[in-house]
Formats: sequence, structure tokens, C-alpha cells
Amino acid sequence: MISFGIKDIIDILLVAVLLYYIYRTMKESGALNIFVGVFAFIVAWVIVDKLLDMKLLGTIMDRIIDSGIFILIIIFQDQIKRFLTELGSKRGWKSIARLWQGSSGKGERKKWIMPIVYACMSLSKSKTGALIVIKQNFSLEDYERSGDIIDAEVNNRLLENIFFKNSPLHDGAVIIDNGKIKSAGCILPVSHDTSLPKYLGLRHRSALGISQASDAIAVVVSEETGNISYAYRGEMHLKLSSTDLEHALSKLIQ
Repeated sequence: MISFGIKDIIDILLVAVLLYYIYRTMKESGALNIFVGVFAFIVAWVIVDKLLDMKLLGTIMDRIIDSGIFILIIIFQDQIKRFLTELGSKRGWKSIARLWQGSSGKGERKKWIMPIVYACMSLSKSKTGALIVIKQNFSLEDYERSGDIIDAEVNNRLLENIFFKNSPLHDGAVIIDNGKIKSAGCILPVSHDTSLPKYLGLRHRSALGISQASDAIAVVVSEETGNISYAYRGEMHLKLSSTDLEHALSKLIQ
């Protein structure tokens, strides 16, 4: 007789949570099809080897599974790093801290969210291209080092000057960390997601790329149209109003 208890329920729930996190990470990184293919192969392996007990085919699939794990670790090292970083992040502690801070904590964040919104509004009116990355839990130190260190308080005039067309830093990205402009002129990874509309340029692809490689929020102002967009968790949100941007940043910034 098969026994089924609390431990089995917990086991199933933990596996479900693990699969969900892997699925979400693969989706955000644009590697969802690979995840589905690997999952289908594992299901087939379980059926062939464990249920049907097919010795020859099961042995071949066993060898593929043994070596495939190491291959997958090499291929998805960035995604694995990101998953482990999120797992060990201080996001939960930050949420608890905000409960203690109450409205004062929200006010502190509001102080540096609005200068970003004002800068984007001004840059949008003049059709000046911009790419602003807001760091969260995942480290962006490597990308910060690719640009020029500024380490100044967030200021809408400073942001506008950085992205002024004759500025030597206007082609790169600005990285903001906890209310400070850490670095400007930064080089970001470029997404090769084929679902991104063809008319979107390098700034949008870089914004999507950094959102796939980290949990950062990347705000883009289009040089061609002046439209404001942002990328988060591997998804691009296009043609935002200043109010839309303010609400999104207030909700997403941790």
C-alpha cells in the first residue's frame, strides 16, 4: 500500500517552487525554449528508465543526463548566479525594514524617484536619448566599472547634462544605486530577444539585456521619438507617460 503524508506534500511543493523559479529565470533570460526542451527530456528519461524499465535506451539517456548537467551549468552560469543571488538577497529584510519605517521610508525613495522622472520628461521633450539603470539586489559592479565613476546624489539637471548630445558620456548608461548616480557611460549587455520590435534600437536592447541579467530597472528615452520606456525582469514596457513612469518606479524600486 502506498503511503502519502505531510512530508510528501512538502516535497511536491518544494519541487513546484523550484521549477517555478527556474521557469521564471529562463523566461526572463530569453531561454524559455531551452528550459522546455530540457524539461521534456527529463520527463522522457523518467518514463523510459523508471516506468518502462527500458535498459538500453535508459542507459544512453543516463549518460546524457550525467554529462548534460555540467553542460547546462556552463551554458546557464549567469542565470544560475542570478538565481542564487536572488535566493540569498536581503529583499525580505528590506520589506520588513520598510514596515518599521512606514511613510518616512517611502518619502526617502520619493526624493530620488522624482528627479529621474523630471529628467526623463525633459529629455523626452528634446528627443534626447537616455538609458538609466536603477540597481536593486543584484550587483552591477562590473558594469559600473565599464564607465566613469561619478558617485553623486541623483539630480535631474545632472542627468540631463550627462545625456546632452555633446557630452562624452551620453552614449552609455547611467547606473543609480540607492539615490546616487554611481557611474555614467556604462556598457551593458545587449539582448538578442527576437520578440523585441525591429524599430527599437541599441538603447532598448541594452535595457532589456540588463533586465535579463539582473533585477535592475532600466529606463529608456528614445532619441528618435522621445518615447519613455522601461525594462524589468526581461519585459519591455513601451510608450509611458510621466505618471506611468512614476507609478512603475514607486512600485518596483525595493
